[in-house]
Amino acid sequence: MLAMSVDIYLIRHGEASARWGDDPDPGLSTRGRRQARQVRDKLESSTNLKTVSSPLLRARETALALANVQREPMVLDETYREIPSPAGIPDRRAWISKLMKQNWEEQDPEILLWRNTIWLSLFEIECHTAIFTHFMAINAVVGRLTGAPGTVCFVPDHGSITRLRLDSHALELVRLGHQHKTLVG
Repeated sequence: MLAMSVDIYLIRHGEASARWGDDPDPGLSTRGRRQARQVRDKLESSTNLKTVSSPLLRARETALALANVQREPMVLDETYREIPSPAGIPDRRAWISKLMKQNWEEQDPEILLWRNTIWLSLFEIECHTAIFTHFMAINAVVGRLTGAPGTVCFVPDHGSITRLRLDSHALELVRLGHQHKTLVG
């Protein structure tokens, strides 16, 4: 059990240099690099902030801006990678568009396991932590916290910072990050 509460920041990676489904692991665009610096500027005054990132390049590049001003090196964690898409699907964009219109109860066991793994991992965090992750991962957590049935309940913009607080009793949503007008990009 935690003796004190810890802040957990879920940060959506900066804008990628390619659209979802066009490149399996794009880096950041010029705008995405600017968003990474903005996230760093907002969080760099947080002392002893552990930096954790999805292993995907766009998340790592976003996290690097903050990790460079923190005392500890960035930690890569597979838990926070993008939602797993089925092997061999011909059109990833069509697949994710359909999934985003559904409820969690309609999802395959692999997707539900992914969501639950993220959820349970948050209860193991012991210090203030910034997690650089993806649109659907943030929705997996926010949806669970708010009881929203849809796979998309919130549209975090690139570089959006959603703040959670974990104490010995519960995980709570402190503040949603800023939202974007479109669902995925």
